[in-house]
Amino acid sequence: MPTRPDPLHVILQVGIYIFFFILFLALFVFTGIHAWTGLLAGAALSTFIPALATNVLTSRIYEGKHFLDIGMRWNRDSAWNASWGFAAGAASAAIVLAAPLALGAAHLHTEPVNTWHWRVFLFVMLILLFGAAGEEILFRGYGFQVLLRSVGPFATIVPVGVVFGALHAANPNVSRLGVANTVGFGILFGYAFLRSHDLWLPIGMHYGWNFTLPLFGTSVSGIKMEMTGYELQWSAGALWSGGDYGPEASILTSAVLFALFVFLWKAPVRRQRNALLDQPVET
Repeated sequence: MPTRPDPLHVILQVGIYIFFFILFLALFVFTGIHAWTGLLAGAALSTFIPALATNVLTSRIYEGKHFLDIGMRWNRDSAWNASWGFAAGAASAAIVLAAPLALGAAHLHTEPVNTWHWRVFLFVMLILLFGAAGEEILFRGYGFQVLLRSVGPFATIVPVGVVFGALHAANPNVSRLGVANTVGFGILFGYAFLRSHDLWLPIGMHYGWNFTLPLFGTSVSGIKMEMTGYELQWSAGALWSGGDYGPEASILTSAVLFALFVFLWKAPVRRQRNALLDQPVET
């Protein structure tokens, strides 16, 4: 019979996890690494590098586990989950933008100053991957999994999702609906981890969404990435377009979020054994 976790021990583990992330983030900023990486790369790497270091250290200290044991091992099931996640994220973003284009509520406007170049495209796509992976490692990594095994899914996924959304409130041009939808994404990604017990499914969904939006020339969480030579211009109001924050502040995204939850519920996700959450198989 499994023993009940000590609440103080759980608080200490999660507290140290947060402390290490803040420490590594401060080191990243104060050493000036972000200064020579540029704004976009600096924003992505300032999450990815501290989150990676935090998870490596805390999983080793408290569990004697490797970083890969938090759901980062790559195998056929990981590739399957990541592919399904990417497809779902990309398709949902495309639906949010393609429907207004088809109905004439938006159109693509050519930006002659911002011409397409494959090097810029690859750079932005790589940075977006680091950004999505960094946020998932941070918010669905060791600290999240400690809470999941200690207090259960609902008491973990919802509060962490709220924190995920609240931290985006500092992004440029944010709105209340933008924060609410981002909370919804945080809960969605938590549910994705619950289904797969790996980080590849939520990373795939997160990256698929972030990958697709710039292709249409729209902002991602208030940040504009001009790389295709096109910009999506709306004739509809901010409730539909999301305004300067981008489609994540749109009511269309709210509807698509519901569809993504249904997709996750029914999707052929391959659940993997997680060293922190699943008991070893007895022989």
